[in-house]
Amino acid sequence: MRKNKSSGKKKWKDPDDAPELTPEFFREADVYRGEALVRRGRPPVGARTKEAVKLRLSPDVLEHFRASGPGWQTRINTTLERAVAREKRKA
Repeated sequence: MRKNKSSGKKKWKDPDDAPELTPEFFREADVYRGEALVRRGRPPVGARTKEAVKLRLSPDVLEHFRASGPGWQTRINTTLERAVAREKRKA
């Protein structure tokens, strides 16, 4: 008869056996607000999500936003949302 295999994870016997708390450990850790787990990744089906579109922008605009580093597409979206909000306030 086969013996059940363990999960492969070493059982802690001494606090000194704990894994090193590296930046990668914290990036992958669960995040809680109060007692609620903050969900990461894709939003649930039916949630209001962004829509993928093909958009032609001038090279100057792209250069400006790309030069600011990762997240440039999100910054373009934020800039457009602010412009829409300004237009709504005018109307």
